[in-house]
Amino acid sequence: MEIEAALLALAALSQSTRLEAFRALVRHEPNGLAAGDLARLLEVPQNTLSAHLSIVTRARLVTSERHSRSILYRANLEEFRDVVVFLLRDCCGGKPEICAPVVEILQSCCAPRRKERSRA
Repeated sequence: MEIEAALLALAALSQSTRLEAFRALVRHEPNGLAAGDLARLLEVPQNTLSAHLSIVTRARLVTSERHSRSILYRANLEEFRDVVVFLLRDCCGGKPEICAPVVEILQSCCAPRRKERSRA
């Protein structure tokens, strides 16, 4: 990833409405959300949200697809992964134990949840 692309992505996420919109889209993967549904969820006027979504779309963190009269937005998790890897790639300085806590946190939050057995 080029530094300019990383800066664009980080700048796009540096505003609260855009960050919350991106996080909501991540939570709704892989289906995404229609623009109106996202605006209602965030309690933001649709025209305001549209301006914010155009910024995160230009940063390639969000994709959009027209479905009839509505636009479906989805988080671009591949681009987000590239940004995170760009930020963390050099953090260890050859010492993986430094980044181990970050990796552990990510593994624990992304691990599949166990189904609890019902007691009979």
